[in-house]
Amino acid sequence: MFSSSLRVAVVCVSNINRSMEAHSILRRKGLSVRSFGTESHVRLPGPRPGHPVVYDFATTYKEMYNDLLRKDRECYTCNGILHILGRNERIKPGPERFQECTDFFDVIFTCEESVYDTVVEDLCSREQQTLQPVHVINTDIKDTLEDATLGAFLICELCQCLQQSDDMEDSLEELLLQMEEKSGRSFLHTVCFY
Repeated sequence: MFSSSLRVAVVCVSNINRSMEAHSILRRKGLSVRSFGTESHVRLPGPRPGHPVVYDFATTYKEMYNDLLRKDRECYTCNGILHILGRNERIKPGPERFQECTDFFDVIFTCEESVYDTVVEDLCSREQQTLQPVHVINTDIKDTLEDATLGAFLICELCQCLQQSDDMEDSLEELLLQMEEKSGRSFLHTVCFY
C-alpha cells in the first residue's frame, strides 16, 4: 500500500475507460486519486463506427448504463461498455471535467497528447494562487480495455516510485527516463503552478 500523501489525477477524453481504470487501480493501492475527462461531452462507442452515443457530463454512469441497456443490451455487452460503466459506478457517481475542478494535485497523468495539451493550457490560463507546482505527465494509452489496464499499471508503478523518492522534484526526470527505457513508452512532462 502507498502512503496517501501524493495527490494524483488521471485524465483522458471522457472519464470513461483509461482514466477510470487507473483510478480504480490507484485507489485499491491506497493512493489519493481523482479522475477526469476534458471534452465538452462524454462520447461512447455507438452501434456503428462514427456514430457515438453522446452524454452530458452531468449524466451519471448508472444513467448511461441503463440507457444503453434499453437501447441494445447485446451490442453494449459485447463491446464491453456495460462492464466499464458498471466498474465506474462502483468508483464514483459520474464523469467529471478537469476544467471544472479546483482541487490541487501533485501529479496529473494524461492518457494522450491532446488531453495533455488541454490540461496544460487550462492550468496555465488559471490565475496563480499558491505557486504550488504540479507535474503534468503524459503517456499515450490506446483507448481499449487491455491498453487501459496496461497503462494503469504503468501509472501505478510511476506513482510507487514517486512515493519512494526522497525528493520528487529532483528525481522525476531521471525516473521518467528509466521508465521510458523499461516500458518502451515515451513521456511528456511539464511543470505548471497553482
